[in-house]
Amino acid sequence: MIHWRKLALASTAALILAGGGDPAFAQRKAATAAQQAAKPAPWPGLPPGASEEYMTLRDGARLGANVFKPQGKGPWPVVMARTPYIKDGRLDPEKDPGGAKNREALVNQAKRYTDAGYVYVVQDVRGKGRSQGFYTAFENDIEDGYDAVEWAGTQPWSNGKVGMTGGSALGITANSAALAAPPHLKAAYVVVAPADRLSYSYPGGVLKEKDTIGWLAGQGIPEETLNKTRGRSLDDVSWNRVAMTSNRKYIQIPIYNVGGWYDIFNGGTVDNFEYLQNQGAPGARGNQKLMMGPFGHGQLSGDLAYPGSDRLALGGDQELRWFEYWLKGQDNGIMDEPPVQYFMMAGAKKDAFSAKNRLLSSANWPLAYREVRYYPGRDNALSTKAPTADERKVSYKFDPADPVKTFGGANLTFERGPEDQRQVGQRQDYLRFQTPVLDKDVAIAGPVKVELYAATDGLDTDFVAKLVDVYPDGYEALVLDAPIRAKFRNGRLPEDIRMMTPGAPEKLTIDLWPTAITFEKGHRIALHITSSNSPRFEVNPNTGEAPAMGKLKPRVATNSIYMDQTHPTAIVLPVIYPNDLK
Repeated sequence: MIHWRKLALASTAALILAGGGDPAFAQRKAATAAQQAAKPAPWPGLPPGASEEYMTLRDGARLGANVFKPQGKGPWPVVMARTPYIKDGRLDPEKDPGGAKNREALVNQAKRYTDAGYVYVVQDVRGKGRSQGFYTAFENDIEDGYDAVEWAGTQPWSNGKVGMTGGSALGITANSAALAAPPHLKAAYVVVAPADRLSYSYPGGVLKEKDTIGWLAGQGIPEETLNKTRGRSLDDVSWNRVAMTSNRKYIQIPIYNVGGWYDIFNGGTVDNFEYLQNQGAPGARGNQKLMMGPFGHGQLSGDLAYPGSDRLALGGDQELRWFEYWLKGQDNGIMDEPPVQYFMMAGAKKDAFSAKNRLLSSANWPLAYREVRYYPGRDNALSTKAPTADERKVSYKFDPADPVKTFGGANLTFERGPEDQRQVGQRQDYLRFQTPVLDKDVAIAGPVKVELYAATDGLDTDFVAKLVDVYPDGYEALVLDAPIRAKFRNGRLPEDIRMMTPGAPEKLTIDLWPTAITFEKGHRIALHITSSNSPRFEVNPNTGEAPAMGKLKPRVATNSIYMDQTHPTAIVLPVIYPNDLK
């Protein structure tokens, strides 16, 4: 199956994380007279089988779309995708050598829909391709999405029932349109989309350096704009105006969410499902689906390969079944099936993966689980036994000039997934704690967090935690990782910011996002703690100032992890008990 994912250049999605640098910039400029001119001349770049049609937005800007129609006499239901990736699959074949392949994939994808009896509409979003206006990464897609759906629902070839589809940027535009609740939108199929961009641009208040600043700089974005992006770690109205977390209460439709355990939007896919399924508005509540697979936002790196991951990344054939039910009224049984399907990961060395890698189903997410705390202790041990010592800590020096290097994780523009953390090497600022060799399987499914009791000798610093599956041969497979900036430990509203008291331990909770994995008998469970992970995350100068805005010289910090009765640092795992666990 050729899918929209093959149309999108992964690096382009980095603009999602960046929030467009300054999201208020130019997006509300009035369309010029030239922009409101007559429909452009026929476009020779149209893919075979498409007709180019235009609509006018409420502010007068015109958007171009490719419309692919089934054979025979309509009207038909409509499946619509709104894309910043160019509706024609290419701009200029000489300047865009990958465009021909994208164009071919687009034509095949359109045929998949038209053969199934749908009009397929691919629209360039505002400011992209054949559409007028100014592009500023999703700031207009609530209003524009509403207008686009209502246009598609009232065309002569439409029967008035519209579904939206797509992933990554296309998933965000689908969710944005759903926030506006256009009357003709009946369902959506969304793959790998976030809950809000603030949380995914600045997890724990720490900028995702390589996937935002590095990519934008490569596109020629000026340093002034990059510095504004670096400085946008606080919660504010510009983030929340378009955030799912603030506005998904307005969604009134069924959405099928597909995500990956190593995807950059892992937590958002799960979070959106949880809210809409259990707390959503009428029409949304109880009508959601979730599929979580063992994939990332691109090909996984490292020595692990999960069976069936490519098929699961597309959601199988569930998309057409979803639209058959909600757009055609065919009772095909999809709503009688469990709302949640999730891939339980296990040992997955290439060409030698465990049979315990399997797809499971559930009535809801999260599953019923028991929080089990694994506490780091003496001799780098990790166990379920709570500490009893009156006072114990481990300290290390964190030098911003010598950060820990990134190997894998939920990355977009570089190596991603369960890479071997042995590549980090032995460092005094990189703490490894692990269980004894497991004498039975330990299965987890749900949210993972670290309750970290830590101190620093300055005003601010970062801490990074990793959940690792250690194989019998020593391979340290990264499962989840996330940072926290100490001054944001109480939140990211301006009044929440509080510098550390030098030398005083504080509790910091690190959200590692959800996963589902079986740590198999013979493996070990490991917790790694450090204070940097570069270039995945921005390096803290340990001064209390924002790294890009500060004037003070970066300093070496002495950071301490407490592991005693009063300060029981722990990784909290959501342990479940599947019937086939042995």
